[in-house]
Amino acid sequence: MKKLFDRRFSLFYFVGLLYIVLASLIRIILLVWSAQDAEFTIFSLLRVFFTGFIFDVTVSLSFLVLYLLFLLVLPKRWIGSLIDKCITYFYITLILIIAFFSLIAELPFWDEFGVRFNFIAVDYLIYTYEVISNINQSYPLPLIISFLLLLIVGTYFLMFKLNVLKNTFTNKPSFRKRAVFALPFIVVTFLLLGFLKNKQADFGNNLVMNEIGKNGVFSFFAAFKSNELDYHTFYPTLEERDAYTELKKLIIQDNQGYVSNEWDNINRNTKGEGEIRPNIILVAIESFSGDFLKAFGNKENLTPNYDKLTENSIFFTNLYATGTRTVRGMEALMLSVPPTPGNSIVRRPNNDHIFSIGTILEQKNYQNYFIYGGDGYFDNMNNFFGGQGFDIVDRDRGNPLSDEIETKRFNIPENEISFENAWGICDEDLYKQSLKYADISSKAKIPFFQFVMTTSNHKPYTFPEGKIDLPQGDRNAAVKYTDYALGNFIAEAQKKPWFKNTVFVIVADHCASSAGKWEINIDKHHIPAIIYNLPQQPIKIERLVSQIDVMPTLFGYLNWSYNTALYGKDINQMKLGEERAFIGNYRTLGLLKDSVFTQIDDRRKSKQFKVLSTGMSLLDKKNENLINETISYYQTASERFKNGKMKVK
Repeated sequence: MKKLFDRRFSLFYFVGLLYIVLASLIRIILLVWSAQDAEFTIFSLLRVFFTGFIFDVTVSLSFLVLYLLFLLVLPKRWIGSLIDKCITYFYITLILIIAFFSLIAELPFWDEFGVRFNFIAVDYLIYTYEVISNINQSYPLPLIISFLLLLIVGTYFLMFKLNVLKNTFTNKPSFRKRAVFALPFIVVTFLLLGFLKNKQADFGNNLVMNEIGKNGVFSFFAAFKSNELDYHTFYPTLEERDAYTELKKLIIQDNQGYVSNEWDNINRNTKGEGEIRPNIILVAIESFSGDFLKAFGNKENLTPNYDKLTENSIFFTNLYATGTRTVRGMEALMLSVPPTPGNSIVRRPNNDHIFSIGTILEQKNYQNYFIYGGDGYFDNMNNFFGGQGFDIVDRDRGNPLSDEIETKRFNIPENEISFENAWGICDEDLYKQSLKYADISSKAKIPFFQFVMTTSNHKPYTFPEGKIDLPQGDRNAAVKYTDYALGNFIAEAQKKPWFKNTVFVIVADHCASSAGKWEINIDKHHIPAIIYNLPQQPIKIERLVSQIDVMPTLFGYLNWSYNTALYGKDINQMKLGEERAFIGNYRTLGLLKDSVFTQIDDRRKSKQFKVLSTGMSLLDKKNENLINETISYYQTASERFKNGKMKVK
């Protein structure tokens, strides 16, 4: 060790080894943290730590390769000079800040998502206001910064103690000797970066072990490079005509007929009798897991208002969200389409004028609003909803809509806000905006549709004081406040003249957590939904339902006749055995049907699991019909968006 640090390259050695040791320590912490879902076999542990070591070495070399080049090319006579010391101290301090911060940040990210840095972390770089504010409100930022500075100071103290810095500036080898040492490291760095892929850590079915075998920084840049995935390049496919033939058999309802014989035209006419056109308010509740409800076994009385509403509503008890992010929930509810690989369509370019529930509502002459308590610039929500013809109500923080979008935008004024955090105004204030614009539309005698997106049930879990009996900053407290605000909203709406002619769809965007043993944990997608204030008698729909079916089912209850190109279906028009749910997580896509979960991924592989009450078990013999059905849904949905076929003609 003394010899290692007794040369010009001692600082390179020290910092590189330090990062590898700390990255390995983080790996051990994550393994212990997720022990209940991990797979403790000799082979899996050896594979995790060997793979992880390779990733850690690659990242360590990547951090230091520029410094290595500097050590190589700096003339011998300048070694130890002021310019040498200034560049060295600046570069090494910067690397230490990045390295320590990334390692520390992996812990709360793992706590929230159960994975290494992925495309979510990439997205968060874009929305600095919300993310920095959220970090500041959720974590003791001064303490974290102090700890970070303490780590850097401690590292420099150790370098002085070991004479690492002294040797770096006093040892003056010739260029040839430096080249003999540096060039192999440089070549190895670029070879590793060229050949190493993040997916090479995915060697088994256990998500925890796959993720622990990765490196957070490497995963971050892998996600940055592949923020969108081309279906035909990465996923199993059928012949295009065969995929559409299969799809058209699957999405047709008894009360529908295709408008054309063209093999790739999925437009259908839907027939209904006795049509009614009430106002519709769709409330998408942030991170509202089924586990929070009394109906699904929760005994903490977190959702008394929602629980009471379920008794007087159409209540979906076996409903599954398509993804783990708000934009996935919006995609499912608005576009009624399976979750295509890569980013949600909400966040992609060229997503305006897509056939959506907004298209159907426009056919019925509805005034459409998107009402959000934060700045809808976040996750491209304003451009998406504006592109579907919605008027926007949000907190305008100076982020403009796309020039291509022609829509009205209404800013929520300061005097109508009682409480606000990083993500937006509290749910009570948000619902007041819903009531306000409902009054405006009602007075104008225009039927209205509102997509209301809440934010209070999101970290930092803060809300107005004195509303509930649980403390700020706690997940359960945020759930209880969210429910409290919803109860007040319904009570206020009941006083309005438009209430009797208004239907409320109240559904979660996704669950509060998706972490678990499997790559896709089905139970972490179970969400509640109700349709409240319909003329029909309250019922429980216990059949399997996908999030993409919620709005087509509502249209069925309203007896609407309409043209549709949606993938979602009215659950009451499905024959027994046709029920299915779509669940995806950016790279992996799945179909749940007949207690079998069919999974396809970006390595052109398919797997099938038997879904049991205790979990899932891998099936040895595959059901090819279900695999083809899964492929047909996802392949055609991806192709239709990519080639503009989802656009309204």
